[in-house]
Amino acid sequence: MPSRASLEALVRGEHGDPFSILGLHRSRASASLCVFQPGAASVTAIDPETGEEVALERLNKTGVFGAEVPDGFSQRYRLRIVRDGETVEIDDPYRFGPILGELDLHLFAEGNHLRLYEKMGAHAITHEGVDGISFAVWAPNARRVSVVGPFNDWDGRLHAMRNRGDSGVWEIFVPGLGLGELYKYELLGPDKKLLPLKTDPFGFYQERPPATASVVHGLPRRPTPVGTWQTEREKLHSINAPISIYEVHLGSWMRGDGNRFLSYAELADRLVPYVQELGFTHIELMPVSEFPFDGSWGYQPIGLFAPTSRFGTPEDFANFVSRFHAAGIGVLVDWVSAHFPTDAHGLARFDGTALYEHADPRMGFHKDWNTLIYNYGRREVLNFLLANALFWLERFGIDGLRVDAVASMLYLDYSREPGEWVPNMFGGNENLEAIAFLKRLNELVYAERPGTTTIAEESTAWPGVSRPTYLGGLGFGFKWNMGWMHDTLSYMQEDPIHRRYHHDKLTFGLLYAFSENFVLPLSHDEVVHGKGSLIGKMPGDRWQKFANLRAYYGFMWGHPGKKLLFMGGEFAQEAEWNHDHSLDWHLLDDGMHRGVKALIGDLNRLYRETPALHAFDTESRGFEWVDASDNEASVISFLRLGDDDDPPVLVVSNFTPVPREHYRIGVPQGGRWVERLNTDSADYGGSGVGNGGAVEADPKPWHGRPYSLDLTLPPLATLILEPAG
Repeated sequence: MPSRASLEALVRGEHGDPFSILGLHRSRASASLCVFQPGAASVTAIDPETGEEVALERLNKTGVFGAEVPDGFSQRYRLRIVRDGETVEIDDPYRFGPILGELDLHLFAEGNHLRLYEKMGAHAITHEGVDGISFAVWAPNARRVSVVGPFNDWDGRLHAMRNRGDSGVWEIFVPGLGLGELYKYELLGPDKKLLPLKTDPFGFYQERPPATASVVHGLPRRPTPVGTWQTEREKLHSINAPISIYEVHLGSWMRGDGNRFLSYAELADRLVPYVQELGFTHIELMPVSEFPFDGSWGYQPIGLFAPTSRFGTPEDFANFVSRFHAAGIGVLVDWVSAHFPTDAHGLARFDGTALYEHADPRMGFHKDWNTLIYNYGRREVLNFLLANALFWLERFGIDGLRVDAVASMLYLDYSREPGEWVPNMFGGNENLEAIAFLKRLNELVYAERPGTTTIAEESTAWPGVSRPTYLGGLGFGFKWNMGWMHDTLSYMQEDPIHRRYHHDKLTFGLLYAFSENFVLPLSHDEVVHGKGSLIGKMPGDRWQKFANLRAYYGFMWGHPGKKLLFMGGEFAQEAEWNHDHSLDWHLLDDGMHRGVKALIGDLNRLYRETPALHAFDTESRGFEWVDASDNEASVISFLRLGDDDDPPVLVVSNFTPVPREHYRIGVPQGGRWVERLNTDSADYGGSGVGNGGAVEADPKPWHGRPYSLDLTLPPLATLILEPAG
């Protein structure tokens, strides 16, 4: 029988190896059974094979019971417990063997268990012939780990877990437990102090915030492939494909009565047809992994494996994704691997030590966001993140990951002053471990989930972000072009009379436009924190503001690069984005706002239908300047080119409120050129100035080309023209 000291440690919740004393133990001389059932009046062990019963003796007043049992007493014994006048019969959690296999532990330790989520966390299983829930968590420096919940009155002494040795994994099988149970982990740190209760890092579902418990849910079901979507989406993510992304914050795109959140199903009912109507090829969801604080917009996640319960269950989210696939629309999600919050119930000092994060704050703490930085040099942490990336792609059918804050991962001195960072082994500022992680992430995504893609939010000139790793790149599919966004938005905010002095902000981006596979982003970051809305950035009176925005959109859709627009921008939301409220849908009662929405729909359709506007978005052969130097008129003109059989497209933007008649522009061929789009069209709320729908090319050389067009340029407008078929 256990020693008195062992029993006292068990009762105090300080015993680190409860399986060594609880349950059935055999020796050459005898067999003994020990259980811990606080508050029980009596405990009887029953051999189900022989029917033999053994009354266990009370070994201490707190509720430890034990007795010698016959040598042949079955390992499948059950316990009859009398407590408060009621009798129950249960299976003892401490009679079951280990759950995770040695191979699982080995792969995890070396960082190569790609489906780690199938083993860690809470899973409904049948173990040794009994139904129940298995729990597994990584906490190598804890002295004791328990799973707690209403099923054991949150008492950490009752389901203390088995320590799987050097792996640092703790596990237990709780027989009879079912789906829907709340749970957390209670850990005793290396200093023998209890830590705050922890949410399961591998939990698949959580309570609705601000509550923080995990919910026993099991793996979300894999989505049923919709038609040929899974096999055809590789074409949709090609660098030669038209990619136009609508960025969405699910909590504020649209709200219900009383400002309530809509469910995933309600959102799909409204959002799918809306995105279809506007012609976007993809939506991009701001982070949907569970997060405690609405104001973080999801960028400080706690439950990386749990779609937020604000809008429904994991299955509801899977159906949401499938609804978009059925409509031919791809779904991208923002994925946060750069940092995590300091909330006590999360990953911060998970086992009482800096486990997921770096111990040195010069490497492990983000001053900008007051968050912690993952320790990319630790294999188990890498495995956690890599398995999570594959989890979203596999379990929900997500089509791509937009990786947040990549620049902060690449540089050790990111947003740090001298003395606040630690150089790498070569004395440089490159985070070698994070670089290796990002390369492996991209290699795994493209190898394991063909047809999916990755996109980097990276704001520096780091070379080769979207180049293959075998060519020395980071391996991303695409990269946000933050430089283009900053330059062009700065230009648009200038009064037109001063734009002649800032013409380079329109043209500079073409010096590096083909160095990466770029996405042109007008994201949520440009309409928050006092920056105002896109329409609010535009100078001039109301008419000019709308004309400026329409001209800018025309220029953006004509410019090389895939497109991304944050919600609200498509109808010129006037107020700065507020995550606590719906977009201002009433603005669509106004003709000017409806005009912008109509323009975005037409731009998307033109972009998708016209090979010259997308086929070589990432290659210099798809672009030629016509005139980049007319700063005095603030006019810019260029050609977009496809294959030899594709007609060229001419894009001309006039960024002054002055109509310009007889403005001559050189073109490569004669004949009739059709005005495919005019952002000054009355249909969009413009003045209707234009070229009557088409213009005949003159055999008059101009701009080094054999033909030219005599155009009327509308004020504050972009024209897109194409030779008649």
